Amino acid sequence: MEYMSQEGYDKLVAELHQLEHVELPQVKEAIAEARDKGDLSENFEYHAAKREQSRLLGRIRFKQRVLEHARVIDVSRLGSDTVGLLTNVEMTNLGNNKRMSYTIASPHEANLNEGKISIKSPIAQALLGKKAGDVVEVRVPAGLIKLRVEHIQLSQS
Repeated sequence: MEYMSQEGYDKLVAELHQLEHVELPQVKEAIAEARDKGDLSENFEYHAAKREQSRLLGRIRFKQRVLEHARVIDVSRLGSDTVGLLTNVEMTNLGNNKRMSYTIASPHEANLNEGKISIKSPIAQALLGKKAGDVVEVRVPAGLIKLRVEHIQLSQS
């Protein structure tokens, strides 16, 4: 079971709809056009379109499985005193005194450009259940870092 925000769930549904109702019909049309050109054994366009169809069908199946096991979290029932899924955590790296802020999100919603890290990441795992003022040590690829939780609030998205 995967827990996620309503926004993340809606985004996955929209992506699946786009794949099934826009991209897949376009690929099927490309296959039909390529098939009409004759000999399929040496028809590059046909083979490329079939590969694209296979790739799309794989992505569709994956997104269907994710949605099948997804559970939308009722944000109103979450507490904001400890770090958990859908909380925004402001913290300080005690090694270089830099402040950073991340929202803990499901793996399917994680996007570093948007400041969302996966709940399965080492940093999120170390922060889960912590309160403001707590210090945690996290092993990351660059080594061991110490983080102090400064502020916790429920995410707006």
